[in-house]
Amino acid sequence: MNNVKRILSIVLPILVVAVLGSVFVNLGSDWFNALNKPSQWIPNFIIPIVWTIIYISFAVVLALWTNKEELTKSTIILLIINGVLNVLWCLIFFTLKQTFLGNVTIILNLIFGVALWINIFTKQKVYSYVLAIYPIWLSIASTLNLALWILN
Repeated sequence: MNNVKRILSIVLPILVVAVLGSVFVNLGSDWFNALNKPSQWIPNFIIPIVWTIIYISFAVVLALWTNKEELTKSTIILLIINGVLNVLWCLIFFTLKQTFLGNVTIILNLIFGVALWINIFTKQKVYSYVLAIYPIWLSIASTLNLALWILN
């Protein structure tokens, strides 16, 4: 029973972030699709695939990690901050249609995403290699967001 509680405590917050983010993105999808985009834009179908890979990677890594040892308080705080910033960005950018504030939010998310990755790297190098996709993707997303703000 403890194992089930542990897995649920990992998977449920990730699902909440993913579902809330998706709801906010869907609310602004028509607006987003009408924006001017740079010629180097990533095809829209790629974005949810990458986020799904990121969420699954976090679930698997955290499940494996917590099977061996408990997460530190700093890791948990950084995970929560990143989850909140992910949802907040979706709300601000897509639902509220605020490209400038969306840029501020995603840059904060990138900063905290790098901090989370460094935190994991110092504790579990192998897991940090798997999760490197997260700050890399946030870097790409930040660049694309900046381009949207400039073009629109």
